[in-house]
Amino acid sequence: MVVSVVELAADAYLTCLTHALTTEKEEVMGLLLGEMRDGGRVAFISSAYAMRRSDKQADRVEIHPEQLSAAAMEAERLALKLQRPIQVLGWYHSHPHITVWPSHVDVGTQADYQLMDENFIGLIFSCFNDSDKRCSAQLICFQSYSPTEGSRLEYLQLPVKILPSPHSTLSGACVSALAHLPEILLEEEQESYATCQRSHRHYVIIMSLILRRYYIIFSSDIARMIF
Repeated sequence: MVVSVVELAADAYLTCLTHALTTEKEEVMGLLLGEMRDGGRVAFISSAYAMRRSDKQADRVEIHPEQLSAAAMEAERLALKLQRPIQVLGWYHSHPHITVWPSHVDVGTQADYQLMDENFIGLIFSCFNDSDKRCSAQLICFQSYSPTEGSRLEYLQLPVKILPSPHSTLSGACVSALAHLPEILLEEEQESYATCQRSHRHYVIIMSLILRRYYIIFSSDIARMIF
């Protein structure tokens, strides 16, 4: 690991936090876009890319694999537009109603990402924490590592600095990401509804087959009793 500090643009922080606050029942996830600075020691996050969840749970989150490619394409588009080396630098997810510290699942997921890029970082936004009466959000930045070869994975907390925006408005990339959030949430609900519909149809078909079998058995028993 060569990253020593993470710099998070204020509007990128707002984008991630807004996404985290869209639901308090399940975790949400997205990717972090930015560039490496100071010889690779500083990871500067300038925007975020919200991801559509394939599985919504309170303690973990899964996404469609093709969305990773979509995020990489968005990074390339921003790189061409801004003429800067924008790339996918990490991921973020929320911890609704629980502490900000990474779980063993988070540490394992982070380690998998670092196999592709050793500089890959993770952000966790803890929100709706019942132990915090002020209803504030907490943030942690981390990477995974093994203290010794073959030992259990642990997390290393990295310092994160939230930098004020040089402009009076949000960057175009962050405005686009925020505007895209309602569409993502709608797609998730539509997908959940379609899944429920399919499950209901399967249930009806199975129950019909079961009832038909019992009807045949019952009819055979009645026939034997009569004849």
